[in-house]
Amino acid sequence: MSDDQYRFLSLLKQPPVRLTVEQVACLLNCHPSNIPYLVAKGHLHPLGSPPENGVKFFALAEVIECTRSPNWLAKITNAVHKQWEGKNRDRRQGGSDDSEAMAS
Repeated sequence: MSDDQYRFLSLLKQPPVRLTVEQVACLLNCHPSNIPYLVAKGHLHPLGSPPENGVKFFALAEVIECTRSPNWLAKITNAVHKQWEGKNRDRRQGGSDDSEAMAS
């Protein structure tokens, strides 16, 4: 989320009820690239039936309600860790050495 978007949202008395991937990521304190993975694993549910490559929106009320559950927060934290373990393993097996991976 850009600084301008963040400033705009902070001025609103009522946050938007439909959140973008970037806004959900900001709310969950994770990277936007983690959100499609959390959707694929069933931890987050976009509104409606968006096409696979379409823009996804999420219900603020549902995301806020989920964040009140320490169990749900632990599940998404573990899922993000697992995602990054897989990416790092694939990177190592792909022939790049650790110095190249750390430079990325």
